[in-house]
Amino acid sequence: MKKSSGFVGDSSFQNMFYAVTIRSPVSRGVLRGLECPELPEPYSLITAGHIPGKNGLSDFPVPVLAETEVQYIGEPVAILAGPEERVLEEYALKIKIIAEEKAPQPQPEIIVERGITFGQPEEAFARGETVVEGTYITGTQAHWYPEPHGAAAVPSPPPHGLTIHTATQWPGHVKRSVERVLGWRSGTVTVNPAPLAAHLDGKIWYPSLVACHAALAAVVTGNPVKLMLTGEEDFLYAPKRNRARIEIRSALGEKGEIAGSELRLRLDLGAYGVFQDEIIDHTCLGALGLYQHRSFKIDGAGICSNIPVQGPLAGFGLAQGFFAAERHASRIAGALGQDPAQWRKDNVLKERQSLAIGTSPIHSAPLPELIDAAAAFSGYYRKWASYELLKNSRREKPSPLSGEPLRGIGIATACQGSGFLHNNESGCGNCSVEARLEKDGSLEIRTGFPPSDVWRELASGILGVEEELIRLPAATDGSPDSGVAALSRNIGVVTRLVEKCCTAIRSQRFRRPLPITVKRSAKSPKEPAWGGAVPKSIESDAFSRPSWAAAVAEIEIDPVSLWPVVRGIWLVADAGKILSQRRARSSLRTGIIQALGWTCREQLYYEGGKIPPGMYRSYDITSPAQAPPIHVDFIWNDSSDPGGIGDLPFFCVPAAYAQAVSQAMDHHFDEIPLDAARIWDAAKRERSGGAL
Repeated sequence: MKKSSGFVGDSSFQNMFYAVTIRSPVSRGVLRGLECPELPEPYSLITAGHIPGKNGLSDFPVPVLAETEVQYIGEPVAILAGPEERVLEEYALKIKIIAEEKAPQPQPEIIVERGITFGQPEEAFARGETVVEGTYITGTQAHWYPEPHGAAAVPSPPPHGLTIHTATQWPGHVKRSVERVLGWRSGTVTVNPAPLAAHLDGKIWYPSLVACHAALAAVVTGNPVKLMLTGEEDFLYAPKRNRARIEIRSALGEKGEIAGSELRLRLDLGAYGVFQDEIIDHTCLGALGLYQHRSFKIDGAGICSNIPVQGPLAGFGLAQGFFAAERHASRIAGALGQDPAQWRKDNVLKERQSLAIGTSPIHSAPLPELIDAAAAFSGYYRKWASYELLKNSRREKPSPLSGEPLRGIGIATACQGSGFLHNNESGCGNCSVEARLEKDGSLEIRTGFPPSDVWRELASGILGVEEELIRLPAATDGSPDSGVAALSRNIGVVTRLVEKCCTAIRSQRFRRPLPITVKRSAKSPKEPAWGGAVPKSIESDAFSRPSWAAAVAEIEIDPVSLWPVVRGIWLVADAGKILSQRRARSSLRTGIIQALGWTCREQLYYEGGKIPPGMYRSYDITSPAQAPPIHVDFIWNDSSDPGGIGDLPFFCVPAAYAQAVSQAMDHHFDEIPLDAARIWDAAKRERSGGAL
């Protein structure tokens, strides 16, 4: 009998076993064996040799259990299963993995590349009198979610063989991966998605790996098995936002426009390759920003390294790219002696133009309006001019770091699409929704995702069905595969399909007998086309109707301690029709808090292939109680389809914050996280060579 409060960790089943993961102690090496004490019945040690099917996740080159080689510290090598958690922990400490450690590779392996040239950037640099360049670095970030990764695998009565309970954004991938590993036919595994709450895209593919471990243990032992990672285990080995280094060099024209740019991107994607094409293409798109480029050249590479698989996290690389583009825009404005907001207004994309990488023409680009709205909302223009005067006057003083607090303000823009650029054999960009109006007047909507109140309210409004009569089953059994709940596909794609299904039922309900079943689907093209002298148009429409945002950040720095305090964050968004203003504001506020954590608090890095000891305890996440004043508003556009907004804060708040600190300190800060220690280091370097 199952008992559950919704979370996987609270689930309980009759005769349930537990499982723990035995992990590699080396970052790169050859497995020579395992030393394990004799286990009492009914405890089992499960290795790659017990896998009846294929040892790998569906669609990705990630082994379920390492067989001959290991690629990172913490890679799963074996699963220990049994009825008592305490006993499992005792035996897990006694198991020794014998591995022949290899030296790190002398040259990192490149697993994905982009070489794109548009126009003649060489000529632009030959003609350009003003050249602006900078190197922009974004650090690693851990995901937020209410419980660590975990899965429960329960043997099911016929016709199904196994039911998986796990918190996942991609139930279809869990199902396919488990069936692949077990060697079972399609349809023998059912996935019941648990509540997700906040996740920052941390529950896309990794739940499939944990589910495969639990499923293997359930098949070997014949019992229901629950495998829950500890908080520290999750922190050390689950995917993170990948570190990125982006170099941009731009030649400016006579009016300060971008005549030509050269971009060099290096992304650390960790071991193996998961979503590497999406991550590098989104990063390239973001790094070019929302600005008109007469010509450009991109040299991009994703590096394979001996750390856990990195990414995706909130934007699949767009956040890293936009940080570089927006910091570079502010650098250009500074070199020209212009207000960064005004330079942006003069050089952003206009309606019917395309994003620089060649996507379909955008239907609207309200960026000047958004910039002015955010500026008016925050008092940006007045404050920027005032803080510039104070900054310039401090340059003439012998002791600039004394007296009044140092203040600065920054602005940044961004956009967010609603889907994948790629749709490979995994079908992650495909989506289907099915709705059925029953004879008793109830409505069932099947999406394969955890239910959303937005869909229930939308269906009720179209069909007049009371919300309590609308069912949204989440299990994969009988539901279409709707792909991944990421990149705002829930609101931008699934919601549109729900609306189409309900509208179709409404048009048929008085002409056809009940029940009426309607299915609607959306499919992305298989591959976007890149390469050649001029990049071909990306065939995905993910960015044909994007959401837009402009954010302003104001900070104050104590002149003695150099401790930065955020005086306010203002964000204005244009996301088409807002279905729920309350939820939209809450989503943006939460995103701003999380984006600020990445920007100025969350220090996370790898040393020798692992996260240093103690960092789990010291990892500094911003709590809602610590949030600065946050102000959110919208440009209302009820005539457009709903757009995604949840990732927008990650795309524009970090660059706005870095620009504010840069103005206050009269120093370019182009790396995040940007905390008081980094500000101190910059101040020391400046003072050793002159006034700050």
